This record gives sequence, C-alpha cells and structure tokens, in this order.
Amino acid sequence: MRTTITTSGTLTTGERPPGTGFGTGVPVYDVTVIGAGVVGTAIARELARHPLRTALLDASDDIATGTSKANTAILHTGFDAVPGTLEARLVREGQHRLRAYAAESGIPVERVGALLVAWDDEQLAALPALLAKAERNEYHEARLLDGEELRTREPRLGPGALGALEIPDESIICPWTTPLAYATQAVRAGVHLHLNCRVSAIDDGDGLHTLTTSRGTLRTRHLINAAGLHADEVDRLLGHTEFTVTPRRGQLLVFDKLARDLVRHILLPVPTAAGKGVLVAPTVFGNVLLGPTAEDIDDKTATGSTADALALLREKGRRILPDLLDEEVTAVYAGLRAATGQEDYRIRCRPDERHITVGGIRSTGLTASMAIAAHVMELLGESGLDLGEPAELPPVTLPNLGESFPRPYQDATLIARDPAYGTLVCHCERVSAGEIRDALKSTVPPGSPDGLRRRTRAGNGRCQGFYCGATVRALFEEARS
Repeated sequence: MRTTITTSGTLTTGERPPGTGFGTGVPVYDVTVIGAGVVGTAIARELARHPLRTALLDASDDIATGTSKANTAILHTGFDAVPGTLEARLVREGQHRLRAYAAESGIPVERVGALLVAWDDEQLAALPALLAKAERNEYHEARLLDGEELRTREPRLGPGALGALEIPDESIICPWTTPLAYATQAVRAGVHLHLNCRVSAIDDGDGLHTLTTSRGTLRTRHLINAAGLHADEVDRLLGHTEFTVTPRRGQLLVFDKLARDLVRHILLPVPTAAGKGVLVAPTVFGNVLLGPTAEDIDDKTATGSTADALALLREKGRRILPDLLDEEVTAVYAGLRAATGQEDYRIRCRPDERHITVGGIRSTGLTASMAIAAHVMELLGESGLDLGEPAELPPVTLPNLGESFPRPYQDATLIARDPAYGTLVCHCERVSAGEIRDALKSTVPPGSPDGLRRRTRAGNGRCQGFYCGATVRALFEEARS
C-alpha cells in the first residue's frame, strides 16, 4: 500500500516509478479524475478498489473546496426529486450507501427528520401531491400532519403554519469529513492526488488524453470530468458544448449553538422551480442554519455575501422561527451550485473518446456521491476499460466532528494516554492540540488553515478564530516547515 499526494507547484525531474508523480517520463494513468470534490473523491475511492493506475486532480490546494464545502449538509431521501430521473435513482441509492458508510467511517449523521411546512392554503393544497411524489420516488414513510400536530412537533414555529408533510428519514451530515474519508481511502490504496493542478488543455491522440496542467503534463487512457462548477469548461477542452454551468449562489446564516434547542427538525418550505427555498436546519456541529438563497450569477468565484440577501434571509427566518432572530449569528457563508438549466444530472459516457462527464451535480451531490461513483464504474466497464477484479478497501475511521457524539476532550482514558487531547486550542469548539496534530499529519493533510478548520472545527465557533487563530496558524506553519 502506498500513499502519494503531490501539492508542490514546481515540477521535478528524474526517473520515477510509473504513475507516482510528474517527472521526466510523462506519467500515464489508466484513469484520471478531474475535480476532487465530494463526487470526484467518491469516484476515486471506487476506482481504488480496482487494479488501475488512477490520478485525482484538483486546481485548488485541498480537496472539496468548492460546492462540497459550502452547502446545507443534508442527507436527502430523494422524496421530492423528479420521478424517473437519473438523479432520483442515484439519490435514493446514494443515501442508503452513505448512511451505512458513515456509520463505519465515523462521519456524523443525525436522523432529525424534516417537516415541509405549508404557510397558506395554496401550499397546504400542494402537500398531497408532494406525498404522492414521494411515493413515486419509492419513499413510503412520508405522512401529512395537521396544524395541531405540527405545532406539537415544533412549538417554536411562527404563527400561521397550517400543516406539514413529514419526512422522518431526512438527516443532517458532516459535509467535510465525507469527501475526506473518500480521499483518504483512495490515497491509501494508491490513487495519486495532484493538488494545485489546473487543467488548461486536453489533446487526444494515440489512444491517450494528454493533459496540460499548471504542474506539467500527464497522460491518461480514460478521463472523468467531475469538475463541478467548471465541468462545462473541461468539456469544452474536449470539444463538447452540450451544457453551460450557471452558478447558483446560496447564502446562509449560521446561528450560535445556543439556538439549537429552538428547532427539532429540518424545516423546509414548499419547493418552487428555483429550488427548495429557504430552510431552517440544525447542523451536526450544534448550530442552526438559515438559508439558502438562490441567485443565478455569472461569476464562478462570487462566494461573497450581500446585505440584501442576508436581509431577505432574516425576513424569511422571522416567519419560520421568530425566536431564532434573537440569537447570535456566528458566521455567514455562500456556496455555488452547478445549475445547468436541466432538472437532472448531466452524466454522459462517450466510449469512443474514453471520456465520461459527470456534470450538473447540484445540492444532492453529497447524498448521491457513492451511487454516482458506482454508476460511473458501470459506464467505464461498458466503455471497454478492463476494470479487473475489485478488492475491499481497508476501513477508515475519521475523527468525529459531530456534537452529538463523543469528542476527544470528553474522553478521560484517551487524555490519560495522550494529554494533547486534553489541551484545548479552540475553546469555542472544544478542539484539542491532539486533534490538530493528527489532522496535520493525516493521509490527506490540509492545504491551508481553512482546510484545517474543516478537519477539526478549530476557528469555527463563536469568536471565529479571534482567540485561537494565531495559535492554529502557527501550528499549521510549523507542520509545513
């Protein structure tokens, strides 16, 4: 078993074993995945089960720095997907796969359930159709609640709620440790992770794709485009213009942990064509989310927040859960979803070109990731690639980031064995020096203090790193020196 991560922006020369990095002999891979978000890492993990030389590329300095790091962190049932679509099937299959994987890998999941709340007669009249839609999507646990039962279930709801559709299996999940678990298993099994590796050109000839990247050249027999917001651009490098990604910005407010007792379920609005609308949801970290907005924009880097959008969220939140607006906001963030103008995934295999596009993966990508990966493997097999016999991957257990599960600072036995776990660095989030040390020495270490925050929660609390930021950065820089 070998571990290979290449993050340097400078190419080196000299002979290396085939596929272990960029060198004098341009490496040749069997399969290369472009994009190390939750979908790309899931595909890489699945490829790692087969005797293939595989590369995973990303333009950033870490995995999962795009849509995968900034979403509502919900493990969906797929009850409201468009029946009969590929997305509906993969979300349905994916949530079962991911739920089981999370239990094995230490990814925190809480089955809090969701309530689709009707606030007027028109929305109330739409609930039976949504119940029927859930049935068509093979979800049979949904049921209608009247106003009285709804109020019993969520006593802090604002006035005027008339009823709801209950989806008891909707869950909250950690969006950061999921792709980290995938990438960790993939790299440990021999997948080569190349970061800071932006693809600028792709040439095809002699049965190989030759990729020109910011780190040099590599060649691959088969290519998988899982570039998220940039999937359309990668497809254009291959000569295809079938879809365009329009970033759909979702801005969210994060409320302090003192707000957590105000809400018991994920509170969903009746959906519209623009999306699922503004929700109120607890997180596995103990906070409460309000959002997202749905703004179609042109700039794929525009993840800033706006005063108008935040005012809109507060207005919506005041109706849904009035007491929430009295609580402290600890953070504001925005994520961009890869909207393509089609209510389905844009997954297409071109066997003659040895190329698979995995595009248009929007907010359900986290839930569907493992099923998408399995689907891509089927397409690869059908395209003529000899996958070889699959093998089981060694299990991986990631440090728990969930508030409802034991944390190292609470484990006296662990602290007695290693006092670093009892030395708090981030007091807001109760993150110990031992956790930070482990993250910095892990199989896929963070590329920045922000990446360290996603692995440990350090700096993610009420003070947003005001007290621990300098210490955390010093530990990060020391590990890189």
